[in-house]
Amino acid sequence: MYIESKKIYIYIHFLIHRAMTTDKIDYSAFLDSLLKGDRAYCSRVIRNELKNNPSIFELYEQLIRKSLYEIGELWENNKISTATEHLASAIIEAILNEIYPEVTSTDKNGKTVVLTCVENEMHQIGIKMVNDVFEINGWRTYFLGINTPIGSLIRFTKENQPTLLAISVSLYFHLPDLQKMIQQITNEFPELKIFVGGQAFRHGGIEVISSYKNVVFLPDLNSLDNYLKKPEKDEQRGTFSHC
Repeated sequence: MYIESKKIYIYIHFLIHRAMTTDKIDYSAFLDSLLKGDRAYCSRVIRNELKNNPSIFELYEQLIRKSLYEIGELWENNKISTATEHLASAIIEAILNEIYPEVTSTDKNGKTVVLTCVENEMHQIGIKMVNDVFEINGWRTYFLGINTPIGSLIRFTKENQPTLLAISVSLYFHLPDLQKMIQQITNEFPELKIFVGGQAFRHGGIEVISSYKNVVFLPDLNSLDNYLKKPEKDEQRGTFSHC
């Protein structure tokens, strides 16, 4: 009896120790590996986390977005070079492309969204994660990526007639470009709902979009997911913050 009880105790202790050591992500090590260009380590961390926790929201918010924001701040404060910032961003984007088939859904609900970055914006990782959330919720997505000229975006929107448009802006000094883009889009499509967001809004700028009735802002991917799951009659104005 004593031996069996001791075996059970040892096994429980082993399970607790494994949970505390194996599954816990070392964020500092992940960030350091990004800055050093160790794609293999970063990919392994993300795949292990996705295996242990199939929901992408914690992974995207607590690991990827957190590290990207910190890298952006390091670059803005001249603590890392442009080359290092590009290297880290390229690793993250490559890994997002690796896991894309594992996080999206093939079931579609008939709704469509065009996703783009504001004109002159060269950062698209945030809007790629937003794209994944739409696809998880059954939307067909048109991902246009970085630096889409407003004229080209308007033509594409006319041709494809999306349910809504999502625009991302990463740098604060691109907010005037965002306002210009929103104004031209609403002139052409006065009833089209527009989602906007990005790291730029960490420094303010909500007033840029507050006067537009069809512009929506949500603070994170979980809020976006909750918004997309609402019945249409319950949808209210909000905001989203990515890229």
